[in-house]
Amino acid sequence: MIRSLIVIFLLVTAIGCASANPREKEMNMTPFDASTPLDMTGKTITPYILFHAAKLLQSIEPDEVLMIETDIFKAIESDINAWCRMTGHLLEKTEIKEESQLYYIRKGIPDLNQKSLAMIISSTSLEELLSPLGLALSAAISGRQVHLYFQGPGTRLLKNGYTASLEGISKPFTGFAKSGLEKAGHLPAEKKIRQLKELGAIFYICGGSMDHFGVKEADLIFDDIVQAEYFTILEVMESSDVKIMLQ
Repeated sequence: MIRSLIVIFLLVTAIGCASANPREKEMNMTPFDASTPLDMTGKTITPYILFHAAKLLQSIEPDEVLMIETDIFKAIESDINAWCRMTGHLLEKTEIKEESQLYYIRKGIPDLNQKSLAMIISSTSLEELLSPLGLALSAAISGRQVHLYFQGPGTRLLKNGYTASLEGISKPFTGFAKSGLEKAGHLPAEKKIRQLKELGAIFYICGGSMDHFGVKEADLIFDDIVQAEYFTILEVMESSDVKIMLQ
């Protein structure tokens, strides 16, 4: 009971992050001519923002400029700076308006020395998937090769039609939680998984867990999911730069 109330409180807190406090101190920046604008006001979840930014950058030439407009939110500024450092793009300037902030990003040449991330996911709980899938998306958007291994109950996430939900007595609040999270930019787990696929992530599923949790090969959302167990994922994790295991 107490754990469920804490979960609801944390979700409401996460949703509340969508309304950030504006910065009092303004930066004196001259507006910068951008060839491509991207309006992301109202969104505070940076994987959502930068997924769309990365797609737009693919459509323009090196040295051209993308302008992203967001809410004034320090976490967004930190993440855009980090993303530019990891991808070779150049954050030329930022500009503070009354209720938004502008980021002028000059397209660079990506680093061909690609790093990788391997992650093991066992849960299907809505709140427990927010950070792992957000981290996986951040890595993929930054040009990292992402490997995702689903085991135990987590295998259900790779089943057509399955949707993650809150657990226990919080379950009836799933719709409310999803609506608020999506408004901020936290897409449902099934949509994030499809975004990861679009970005080239490689998916693995524990063959021993499939029957136990009612997942058949014909039900899988992608045709090229690798059915494997411990030695395969051990090999993948040994060769990856970043390893994350979530129970």
